[in-house]
Amino acid sequence: MTDGRSWQGDWKVRLYARVRERGYDSLTAFAEARPTASLVQLAEELGKDDIAGVQVFSGLVAEAERSKRLTRLVRSQFVRELSEDFPNGWPTAVDDNNRFDIAHALARWCSYTPETHEARVKQVKAELLASPPPPGWRPLGPDDELLLTLLPDDEA
Repeated sequence: MTDGRSWQGDWKVRLYARVRERGYDSLTAFAEARPTASLVQLAEELGKDDIAGVQVFSGLVAEAERSKRLTRLVRSQFVRELSEDFPNGWPTAVDDNNRFDIAHALARWCSYTPETHEARVKQVKAELLASPPPPGWRPLGPDDELLLTLLPDDEA
């Protein structure tokens, strides 16, 4: 977590300089090389004291909009959120504790969903709750077969 220094100076220039220092030509490429890392983990890798997770996400959204790959970004963020709460995959039993954790992960995912995709994400969330995926399901990236079924690409 940063102490406010992440907003000092031109944070976008700093963010992209750090990405290039690590050998990537885009923030998306950097993030996709770490598909299960949380936004905070990505930010800490780029600059523990002066890059924030929300800045990373802002950059990812901007790149996804330019490349018309917002749906892929939404799937990527699902992978990040699920990995954080369920590193071993979808729970075997959906008891009261797991139900709360599932709801928490899905709510965080929704909070990181661009407005253009909110309705689709709510629909996917409802589908996952009504018909849970197989126990142990752990998507490792945005191209996971089940994720693509739930949230297919449709950008032009």
